[in-house]
Parts: sequence; C-alpha cells; structure tokens
Amino acid sequence: MTALGFLYPGHSAEDDYPRIEQLLGSDIRVDLVHTDIGEDTHRVDALRELGAPERLAAGMEGLRLAGAETVVWASTSGGFVHGWEGAQEQVRALARLAGMPASSTSFGFVNAARELGVRRVAVGTAYPEKVAALFGDFLRAGGLEVVSLRSSGTATAAEAATWGEEEVLTLARAADAPGSGAQAVLLPDTALHTAACLPLLEKTLSKPVLTACQVSVREGLRLADRRVNAPALGALFTREPLVQG
Repeated sequence: MTALGFLYPGHSAEDDYPRIEQLLGSDIRVDLVHTDIGEDTHRVDALRELGAPERLAAGMEGLRLAGAETVVWASTSGGFVHGWEGAQEQVRALARLAGMPASSTSFGFVNAARELGVRRVAVGTAYPEKVAALFGDFLRAGGLEVVSLRSSGTATAAEAATWGEEEVLTLARAADAPGSGAQAVLLPDTALHTAACLPLLEKTLSKPVLTACQVSVREGLRLADRRVNAPALGALFTREPLVQG
C-alpha cells in the first residue's frame, strides 16, 4: 500500500480525491486533511496567507497519524502566488516539517506537462485576472509557453465549487483558443470538480487536459515513485513518463 497525503484548504472539490482513489484501481491510498482557509477570497494577499507555515503545520499531524508517505500542498493558488522561488521555499519548508517528500499542485502542473512532453499550454482559470496572470508567470518560470490565458473572475473558492460539467467544459473551450497551437489545456483551480469529466474534456478538445486534483494526485505518485495506468483519469495517467536526464 502506498499512502499519499494531501493538505487541502477548506471544503470545495474534496470529493474528487476519493473518486480518483477509486479510479486508480490499485494499492494506492489517498489521505486528505483539510487546512484552515481563513478568508475565502481570490485576493492575492489572502492567497499568500492560505499556505502560511502554521496552517500547514496544523494539518501535518493528521497526515502523520494516517501514515502518509508523501505530502502535497493541494492548493494551486496557495503556491504560485509566492512566485517560483517562494513556492520552492514553501515546499522545502513543508518537507522539513513533514519529514517526508513534499511538493505542491503548482509544481505538479509543470511536472505533468513535462511528463507529457508538452511545452505550449493554454490555461483556463476561475481566478480574477491578476491571480491568473501570476499562474502564467509561474508556468513560464517552469519553462512552459503560455499561448492562451483565460480568467472567469470568480471571487471565492466556494463559487468555483458550484460549477458543473458544462461550466468546466465552457472554460476549457474558451482557453483553447483557435490557432494557439496549445498542446494541452490546464485548469488550475483546486475548487473545481473535474475528476468525473476528464474523458469528456479530452475528447472534446482532442488534447490532454490537466486539472488541479488530478495533477495533485499525480504529483503525490511521482514523489512516491509510483506509476499507475488509469485511463479514466486522462492522458496524464495513460502514457509512460519521459525519462529525465
């Protein structure tokens, strides 16, 4: 049994995790601990507070008791708002605190794109434009080319969590601008329910789609050095990873 640990802020799309665990169909356990969200707003200062060390520390005790072997800070915006270097320091601090391999969803997106061998990406977010722009900057710092960046401007995670399949599909289509040459579409909000509609998204867009909860779990598996074939979770789980030199 491989036990993957996730620190997830608040309560939005957390039900994607047991769904993903079921779809993995192997000896993978997904342990989720909810961290204090503080003020639910897509404002940059509040998002920086979201991943404050004391909040992450409070959640780690639950993951230790669960026997987690790796930990992922499962908040995309709670990572990238600190910039590339700041997000790296956040993960290093989490690893020291946890005493186990650690990463975050933000880095999970970059690593997932690399594994799929894609460089040109389109991004669709429910964030306000200022926050979405910071994610674009983060991806560029990771070596990706952002060819399209769409923002829907939701004010809170709770609002994004109410979106259904049609709203998510509309966002993905809007992000995948005609003629952009995007090799994959990224939907970074961990508050969006996406696990159930990954096959539809990829069939509609005819390219890989990377979503936050999916990428978070893949990052946990990467930390644990596990490879799982689960076609219902999209292209990210159906092709062999590139060998990194």
